[in-house]
Amino acid sequence: MAFSFKISCAQRLWARHILPEPGTNTQARYGKLRHVPSLDDVLEQRGSVLHGDRDWLGSFVHEWHILADMSFSDLILWVPGADDNIFWAAAQIRPTTGPTALEEDVVGDDIAYDPEHLVTTAYLSHQIQETSEGSLSAGIPVGIKAIPIMRAKRCVAVVEQHTNQMGVRAPGTLEDNYLEIADVLSDMLWRGEFPVSPRSDPSLSPRPGDGLIRLDKRGTIAYASPNAVSVYRRMGHIGDLEDEDFRIVTQALSPGLKEVGQNFVTDLSGRMAREIDIEAGRISMRLRLIPLQNGNEPAGTLVLCRDTTELRNLDRQLVTKDATIREIHHRVKNNLQTVAALLRMQSRRIRSPEGKDALRDAMRRVASIAVVHEILSQAFDEEVPFDDVCDRILRMVGDVAAASGQVTARRVGSFGLVGAGSATSLALIVTELCQNAIEHGLATESGTVEVIPLRDGAMLQVDVQDDGRGLPDGFSLVGATSLGLSIVQTLVSDLDGTVDFQSLAPEPGSRVRLRIPLAVAES
Repeated sequence: MAFSFKISCAQRLWARHILPEPGTNTQARYGKLRHVPSLDDVLEQRGSVLHGDRDWLGSFVHEWHILADMSFSDLILWVPGADDNIFWAAAQIRPTTGPTALEEDVVGDDIAYDPEHLVTTAYLSHQIQETSEGSLSAGIPVGIKAIPIMRAKRCVAVVEQHTNQMGVRAPGTLEDNYLEIADVLSDMLWRGEFPVSPRSDPSLSPRPGDGLIRLDKRGTIAYASPNAVSVYRRMGHIGDLEDEDFRIVTQALSPGLKEVGQNFVTDLSGRMAREIDIEAGRISMRLRLIPLQNGNEPAGTLVLCRDTTELRNLDRQLVTKDATIREIHHRVKNNLQTVAALLRMQSRRIRSPEGKDALRDAMRRVASIAVVHEILSQAFDEEVPFDDVCDRILRMVGDVAAASGQVTARRVGSFGLVGAGSATSLALIVTELCQNAIEHGLATESGTVEVIPLRDGAMLQVDVQDDGRGLPDGFSLVGATSLGLSIVQTLVSDLDGTVDFQSLAPEPGSRVRLRIPLAVAES
């Protein structure tokens, strides 16, 4: 039966650019994204699915790759429109075990109400519908099946299954088991019992192609795919798997399995999906246990297994490298603090006021860089929560720079996260501007210095403001000879930013406005 789609340009753009392609990692495809709407977000926008059903459908779509791979089929999730006269495609996935039957991405497309359409028929009848003979799609014979998802005696959505008949794999034991399990999963989906919890981790969780074991009701291995046999042999199992007791075989690989807080027998006999990690020496594998149900009767268990040895090794290497990087930052911080202490000791032995001031300024600059490395040594990534850096700098500058009087230095607002590559430069800039405001703006008087960060569109704006005497007449940054202002100019230029000095007249005080592109600040 041919489709009758009503598609607008806006829907095409929505389908291509707002929703990610099913089964893909949008973080990997597009880099760091602010927000990609989830299926729950999109369903809420359309307003046609209840909140509890939205949550369940979102969990199902996260796991439906199992059904797609087992049935060698493309799957489309159709949900009813607000008036039940239109169905729209909320999600789509293609199988990794066979050729696709749908070359076009139909997410966002609508199906007009048609009483003869399989989706409509399945929705109204609450029964699984299937074509008696294949339909043609782009010249390819395609088998179509529509599975209504029933929850609390209501049909909340329909999953349409498209199977490329030309690409059907030659029948064999593996294919037969795949299709038999797919039929069981389809019936569970129809009853709203598809195993959706806990959500699998795409980076670690096994998929059907990694290794598949089918257990009967007694827990005996009825079938094990070649990949599953290979995984178990790498773990140390000798011999075949079929007709063996799965519990005994698996527990023999890791005698300490129960000792790590995992009740293997309970996990195997439960009614919810479970994941278990097993290690034997330096080899490790992850099992996903999926109970199969035939109505109220158990229909065995589907076990997906994956050799995670390489992934675990990579994780260990990343942990080691992360610890090494933090240790390097810690040592750099200690070295910088040692340098600052030496400068402080040297300044006490110098009688020249100018020499003392120069060494004190150098000590303060070194200490501000040390603050950044101290926070990096405590972090798990290369982004710095810069509010903490700024607060420490303000305490340090307020303590050492005020010649007399009471100086209050505070932050108003939040910087957010700043990339490690920009954090040191920004810390030095803030240090110099605050020092300048205290020494020249407030001079020997009491007063307040405020650092006011603001994320303004694509820019990070930082105001350093004081309530002192203001800028001197004829002040120009271009003609400034101060070392501190020269450092500010150089660092701001390196960050592709701008800096502007302003007088607050007729109000007392002055303000320095720094603007840096967020793309640079976060890199």
